[in-house]
Amino acid sequence: MPSALHARRQWEHGRAAFDRGQWQVAESSFRDAVRLQPRDALYRLNLARVLWRQKRLEEALAQVRTLLQHAPGDAVAWSLGAECLRELRRPDELVEWLRRAPPGHPLDAEHHFRIGRALEDAGRLREAIEAYFTTLQTKIDHAPAHAHLGYCFDKLEMKEEAAQCFRTALTLGCGDHDVHLLGTLTFREREVCRWSDAGPDADALREALATMPDGAERMVIAFANLALWDDPAIHLKAARSATRHVAKGVQQLPARRIAAAHGQRRLRVGYVSNDFFHHATTILMAGMLECHDRQRFEVFLYSHSPNDESALGQRVRQAAEHFVDISGIDDASAAAQIHADGIDILVDLKGHTRGARPAVFAYRAAPVQVSFLGYPGTTGAPWIDYVVGDPIVTPIDDAPHFTEKIAQLPLCYQPNDSQRPVPQPMSRAEAGLPDGAVVLCAFNQPYKISPEVFDVWAQALHEVPNAVLWLLEWNPQVRKNVTAHLRLRGLSEDRVVWAPTLRDYARHLSRFACADLFVDTWPYNAHTTASDALWAGVPVVTRNGRSFASRVATSLNAAVGLQALSHSTTEEYLRCIVTLAGDSQARKALRAHLIHSRRSRLFDSAAFARDIEALYDRMAELNAKGEPATHLPAE
Repeated sequence: MPSALHARRQWEHGRAAFDRGQWQVAESSFRDAVRLQPRDALYRLNLARVLWRQKRLEEALAQVRTLLQHAPGDAVAWSLGAECLRELRRPDELVEWLRRAPPGHPLDAEHHFRIGRALEDAGRLREAIEAYFTTLQTKIDHAPAHAHLGYCFDKLEMKEEAAQCFRTALTLGCGDHDVHLLGTLTFREREVCRWSDAGPDADALREALATMPDGAERMVIAFANLALWDDPAIHLKAARSATRHVAKGVQQLPARRIAAAHGQRRLRVGYVSNDFFHHATTILMAGMLECHDRQRFEVFLYSHSPNDESALGQRVRQAAEHFVDISGIDDASAAAQIHADGIDILVDLKGHTRGARPAVFAYRAAPVQVSFLGYPGTTGAPWIDYVVGDPIVTPIDDAPHFTEKIAQLPLCYQPNDSQRPVPQPMSRAEAGLPDGAVVLCAFNQPYKISPEVFDVWAQALHEVPNAVLWLLEWNPQVRKNVTAHLRLRGLSEDRVVWAPTLRDYARHLSRFACADLFVDTWPYNAHTTASDALWAGVPVVTRNGRSFASRVATSLNAAVGLQALSHSTTEEYLRCIVTLAGDSQARKALRAHLIHSRRSRLFDSAAFARDIEALYDRMAELNAKGEPATHLPAE
């Protein structure tokens, strides 16, 4: 038949164009072939493949669905459909798709593993665990299944079980993923204060990072390194590898410059995060978002956050003119949406923290791209132009440790909410604290607590017999392990008081005010928790270092005029704690100073908004002139 012959020729022409990477030419030819022979599975499959190559995933999936109506046993088309659903981030649909495998498809370990991955992505963790156990029943040495069992246990707060799974996966070997797994293992052990294992694992991780080629593109858990070592060079190397891994296969969007006449229109600023709910980041920046000058700035929030229906979550949704949910679309589509919205300055609030989507930025969705607040270090990403800091956390002299240009705010890089609840009176008994004790509060997350830090706290408890250490009970496994560490250091378990985590933020701050001192961690300081302490009237004693993460509390102390509580050596830090613990009048004076400081610039959302807007204006002006990003010292 002539139509069949013509269709064949069109398909052959399309195949040649496909092999050359000429996607639009191939698509046109495959469409002609499908039009002429609509029931031919091969032609429609090729059309679906070229649409998939162009990341037009919905269209590709529609072609696959049509093909499977005529050829339900086509395993190649079924696999392509599964890949489309995966990239579209529709895991629940993907689970059902995978469970309807075509006849003859092997129900082997890999098949059960794919189902487990989809269930895990859907948040159906216990079902995912069952699928991974089925995988291991079929193939006990399936290393990725052991690793993903660990990820599921981790999300269920079973940190020690997760660590065991990661260790098994490492023993079996996961190739280039081993460095990432080693970092994940070490971090999970730190999360439950299991230091006897975490120490050797951290040494192995550091060796692996040191010997990794400078141009490596391996998946690396960059965030963990901030808590493990005060070494900006290691932080930079790990971050660069992680970003190269993310950027594989990414083709940047057409370049765009901010219009030279931007002063005559509003600058469009977009913030990207999955923390727009009751989360530490949102606690800090809600007031800043509300105070943006709407005459000069049009604010977009690009959210891939859960909606916890909290008052804070609703507040931040209302703080911007545009709230755009990108949780259900892939990175390329999200970047295209941002590009189409004409965003001038795109702000990454996540960096390398959990739930980040750095690939959205790798597509270069906006003329100016900025790292701010969520990640205290370099992203290592060539597509991020600036990192927002201040003269303390990011001095210009530290530029060699950043791939971004440093943009300094004049006071402190951390925004704070003027509407933070004021602590209300709460008794020591209500807070579960003993009357008459000197309360050394350390409400940091446990991954920040190293054995070196704990040694100093233990020494302080020995030197101040009436002191107690006040910790948050993030996880029952933490309590078990810390109690053992106390005994090893000659202290009874009643020297630590455990506080439950509180959902009610106002009550959390009221309870916080019962502490006498906040004793900080290093090399990863308290960040939001430190400003909570200062707001609650609790002096923060900190030890700073060489990295961004290790200087945040020092920056906050400087902002309220308490530089004397920031120290550069461990001995100074210890002596400060012991001295203040024995001087109730000095503590009383510090508390009065901090209560007065609630009216200071550190806690002024409107003033912070003006400061960061001035930085955005400087960034926009450079871009509009066609000039490259450059360091922007505080003015």
